Amino acid sequence: MTRVAAIDCGTNSIRLLIADVGASVNTDTDGATGQPTPRLTDIVREMRVVRLGQGVDSTGELAQEALERTFAATRDYAALIQEHGVDKVRFVATSATRDASNRQVFVDGIRGILGVEPEVITGDEEAALSFAGASSVQPSRGEDPVLVVDLGGGSTEFVLGNADGVIAARSVDVGCVRMTERHLRSDPPTPEQIAAAEADVDAAISEAAQTVPLERTTVVVGVAGSVTTITAHALRLPEYSPAAIHGTELDLDAVWKACTELLEMTREERAALPYMHPGRVDVIGAGGLVWRRILQRLADVTGGRITTAVSSEHDILDGIALSIR
Repeated sequence: MTRVAAIDCGTNSIRLLIADVGASVNTDTDGATGQPTPRLTDIVREMRVVRLGQGVDSTGELAQEALERTFAATRDYAALIQEHGVDKVRFVATSATRDASNRQVFVDGIRGILGVEPEVITGDEEAALSFAGASSVQPSRGEDPVLVVDLGGGSTEFVLGNADGVIAARSVDVGCVRMTERHLRSDPPTPEQIAAAEADVDAAISEAAQTVPLERTTVVVGVAGSVTTITAHALRLPEYSPAAIHGTELDLDAVWKACTELLEMTREERAALPYMHPGRVDVIGAGGLVWRRILQRLADVTGGRITTAVSSEHDILDGIALSIR
């Protein structure tokens, strides 16, 4: 048994998972037993909204105040890592850091706090880790292709895979923070702003489709905070509950309705929702817009075969932890 710490530093949030890694038996949907696969036993899961990607889309640089927020959260995580006797640590940074011309300041700062080298991974690496994390707690569907969509703050990853692994993956530069900063500036956004954002998202989906055969999708699984918050809204939860959200399969009509409601609400209305994290209030409308357009495209390209969407609380963070050797 190895105790690991995985840190996922994205555009909007920084998250920590401390877990024990052991082996479990993998069973697919028809009951066949496969080879033992790694299994995580959670010790600590933490999330802080630090908005590292603040302004990166327009300036190309990480803002000093965003760096300070991220370093402060990392110091807290370092204390937890020490407290829980972690054997190995992996720190992964994604979209905002990939795009920043001053990312070396970030890298040096994290190394100084944690004593490990932060990895600024490619979109393809991000996609593969997202698929590994989401599929680690989903029943195997054999050869049926499952599409995992990781809707982040600065980028969205499309990963098609099955029990044999990843078939194709593509990372595109649309996410809830990027679309909010670029287009959805009014409260609530205007029809013209929504149309401009949708045009960006549609172009990004078409870009992803050049690599990922979306029409082969048999099941779609959405991961990350925008998707899980949209699911909480669709379920009208009295509070944010990972247990209630994880594995939930909703009809597309219910998801589209939830996405549209969140997009059209004012910030004040969103802030009053009992399951809404304060750090998502200003960007969840854009998250709803992106998720709605993706699911609409999937319904179209699969000829109506995709009628539901599954939400997963397990994602790239779990993939990072499982990748630690």
